Amino acid sequence: MTAIYVHIPYCIKKCRYCDFCSVALNESAKDYCTALKTELSLRHSSLPLDDKIETIFFGGGTPTILPAEQIADVLRHIRQIYNVDAAAEISIECNPKTASYGDLATLKNAGFNRLSVGLQSADDALLNTIGRAHNFSDFLDTIRWARQTGFSNINVDVMHGLPTQTQQQYLDTIKIVSDLDVEHISAYCLILEDGTELKKMVKSKQLSLPDEDATADMQDAGLSYLKQRGYERYEVSNFAKQDYQCRHNLAYWNNKPYLGIGVAAHSSMPDGYVWVRYSNTESIPAYFRLLNKGKLPTAETIRINKAEQIFEIVMLGFRKVEGIDKNAFIERFGVDIEDYFYDAIRIVGECGWWEESASHLRLNEKGMDMLNSVLVHFR
Repeated sequence: MTAIYVHIPYCIKKCRYCDFCSVALNESAKDYCTALKTELSLRHSSLPLDDKIETIFFGGGTPTILPAEQIADVLRHIRQIYNVDAAAEISIECNPKTASYGDLATLKNAGFNRLSVGLQSADDALLNTIGRAHNFSDFLDTIRWARQTGFSNINVDVMHGLPTQTQQQYLDTIKIVSDLDVEHISAYCLILEDGTELKKMVKSKQLSLPDEDATADMQDAGLSYLKQRGYERYEVSNFAKQDYQCRHNLAYWNNKPYLGIGVAAHSSMPDGYVWVRYSNTESIPAYFRLLNKGKLPTAETIRINKAEQIFEIVMLGFRKVEGIDKNAFIERFGVDIEDYFYDAIRIVGECGWWEESASHLRLNEKGMDMLNSVLVHFR
């Protein structure tokens, strides 16, 4: 196990596009960090793994909505029971409305060394349309305080394809973020998820989205601009300055073992020749009830066979610009990926979607844009 993810399900309010497991802050939040420590201890007793933890990520929801000292206490508990590498990347997500200078100072002093700030857009009207709780001024305060408290590794999330958004609005946002000289930018395209308020509003024609061509043009313009500003694309939606790739997300994309703690969290790890995936209950009351009884809050356990593992390696590996390490594939599965997927590789090659590499099987930029079409041939 190389990574730990801690899920905090609370938010000021739910964004209109969000389908993650999150709820408005309520009374249960005051005991949530105590429950997290209980689960951590139970997990450690059932899975006493000695591997060094190389990354820890507190995500949500909005982790910074909880008292910073409580979050710091959970991190201290992780350090007490797991072998955390001295150089571990320790990240926390932040909504700009929920973090003060004092909060960020507490988190930095506790050992958090990477901050991920959800901006989405620098345009306040767009932020209001998608239901964000903050405005652009809140974001600028957060970045200033983060630097003042010593954070030297900051990510900012931005989105394109938002309702009524123009290409210029998107470029204005990434220009502002680049000018702030942050180390990492995650640039996502809006996806309308089932059950979200935003999808209902688009379906009822209360809002309209840019068409497919306009959204693709936004992405292309953003790719070009970020490259000019020194941000290298290393995954479909992620860009970093040199040596600032997100090591935690790379653990997922490289299909490394990880432990998930908290409501709705997932874990994935080897068990002999198969991999096992655990998922926790999505019910906050059930999460507390099970832990109070000394039981793990696992809702589902899935054993993943070799064929499913191979497809996951492909699905995740092709998201990365570097692609899939051919030697690592042979070492894990005992077969050459180019032999195993001979027909699929030939078909994708005829489309002109491969990038030449002796050590990796990787898609070129067009192939990454057509990732869903590529994956069809590897099923």
